[in-house]
Amino acid sequence: MWPRIGGLRTLALGTPGELRTTLNTLVLSGVKTATAGLLTDEYATENEELEHVGERLVLVDDDDKLIGVVEVTGVEVVRFADVSWDFARAEGEGDRSIEEWREGHSRYWARVGFPVDDDSQVVCIRFRLVSAGDGGISTGDLGT
Repeated sequence: MWPRIGGLRTLALGTPGELRTTLNTLVLSGVKTATAGLLTDEYATENEELEHVGERLVLVDDDDKLIGVVEVTGVEVVRFADVSWDFARAEGEGDRSIEEWREGHSRYWARVGFPVDDDSQVVCIRFRLVSAGDGGISTGDLGT
């Protein structure tokens, strides 16, 4: 299971280090309003349910410390080959085409041990930033 803070699931974008810092900065600045995960690998491996509209997630840094809160505004599961350009743009990572988005995400997932093909199931999550900082949520210890 993914860690919890104040009873909310955490959202740890990318891998720790420069990538996570960059992605978090994009969220906190309002540029990144979407993220993607792999249904059969990332969710199944962690025995996690899909997010749902209205769910709040705690955005965390490399040390699993709360840096913001987002609210899920949409969740859709699609084939990797069917991820839309509209969704890819909402990820805010500077891709100039859907092909560039697919290439970058394919490389990323392969690097973290989850190679993808056109039929891989991608969870496309859209969200809005609710608050930067602790958002009134107790940071306490991470729960499981």
